[in-house]
Amino acid sequence: MKENVILNKTYTFAVRIVRLHSHLCETKKQFEIAKQLLRSGTSIGANTEEAIGAESKKDFIHKFSIAYKEACETKYWLRLLRDSEIIDNKLAVSLIDDCEQILAIIGKIKITSRKHS
Repeated sequence: MKENVILNKTYTFAVRIVRLHSHLCETKKQFEIAKQLLRSGTSIGANTEEAIGAESKKDFIHKFSIAYKEACETKYWLRLLRDSEIIDNKLAVSLIDDCEQILAIIGKIKITSRKHS
């Protein structure tokens, strides 16, 4: 079976978000931001998985549109955590870079899918 780059990237990113969530709750006591980050950060991969199993082209594009919006929200929370110095800059840069790569891939998938609908 051919490797699916976006599925792998979003899953690996979600694992990193789950670990960050645990860290934020256990050591930083940042429960509310951690909860928001966990929801949006794991939703990217979940919606990507749903898109792969979509029932129609319209459903496929819709699921990727949701994944894109969730990635935008996740990037916001990561920037907020970085700028309020709750997480160190090196971790933030790495996670934000991963998120931007995911946004770029999903953006291209959406554009390509709309051209071929």
